[in-house]
Amino acid sequence: MNDLAKQQCEACRADAPKVSDEELAELIWMIPEWQPVVIDGVLQLKREYTFKNFKQAMAFSNRLADLAEAEGHHPGIFTEWGKVTVTWWSHSIKGLHRNDFIMAAKTDELSAAE
Repeated sequence: MNDLAKQQCEACRADAPKVSDEELAELIWMIPEWQPVVIDGVLQLKREYTFKNFKQAMAFSNRLADLAEAEGHHPGIFTEWGKVTVTWWSHSIKGLHRNDFIMAAKTDELSAAE
């Protein structure tokens, strides 16, 4: 199990610090399938998961929604036939927080449980 996946999200305020370049370099290797991308001027984590069909993709999306609700941290989820694209970022700080890396690791574990 990824050490990040064992951690819990903390409440993230608008004045919470974004991850530094050094923290980004340290954390990203723990979730190697994820890519840091800039979308609408906001640094985010992005990954695509593939599935055999739409039903499996939708089931994963629903389990991810349940996980996000339980953690109080919500991703972008784009579901299509055989694929789910997930983006994590902290809306309140308009960028990446450690919570996003924790949730990316938890998302990977959720996918591995398929």
